Amino acid sequence: MHELLAAFGKATRDLTRGDILWHVLWPPVVAAAFWGILGFFIWAHGLMLMTQIVPQLPWSGWEWVAHWAAVFLLLAAFASLIYLTALFLVAVVVLPYLIIYVAARDYPDLVRHGENAFWRSLINTLVAGCVFLFGGLLSLPLLLIPGVVLVLPLFWTAWLNQRTFRVDALAEHATAAELTQLVNDKKSTFYLAGTGCALLAHVPLIQLVVPVLTALVFVHLGLAALRQQRQLRGVQL
Repeated sequence: MHELLAAFGKATRDLTRGDILWHVLWPPVVAAAFWGILGFFIWAHGLMLMTQIVPQLPWSGWEWVAHWAAVFLLLAAFASLIYLTALFLVAVVVLPYLIIYVAARDYPDLVRHGENAFWRSLINTLVAGCVFLFGGLLSLPLLLIPGVVLVLPLFWTAWLNQRTFRVDALAEHATAAELTQLVNDKKSTFYLAGTGCALLAHVPLIQLVVPVLTALVFVHLGLAALRQQRQLRGVQL
């Protein structure tokens, strides 16, 4: 738990630095603008699609319930797509800069032993994104069950966070063997970090900084764990 709190503390500190602020803001803004414009043009079609998966009520005069349920599901789908797009932009575009920045300031002793880091990260991000996208869309009807809306989005967001950044944050520094061992040894810690960031992603306004905050948390968490692993093994950092 100490390492997790330390990672969140350092990540929050880094968010206040001026040279990172721009990278905090543009991914969610671009993602929201993209899906906002696209949503304007496909709203009617999307609403019709959602109407097909909403259970129809047999009572006359209650059609409005099905209509607003479809609106709710469509908004939930767009919210997920915005977060997924912002996270993808952070993982592919912003994260390499964050790794260089954080490693130089806090982990200058760590040698980079990663191979094919860009492609490894890209493939990992795409796989995680596809699972999140299809799993989330297929489970949309479950949101109409009372109470599920409080749990299901949190589950998928936490899963996406840890599945994406536990690999991407270490790809440049860790060998394949080191990465596999860290993912296995720190699985519960990574899930807790992903869940903590997922909770913050559902807080208004704070959610704007969550994609980059999540990346920073996992960079600090991963590099600190890699340093400890190499020290225990007695290898060159």
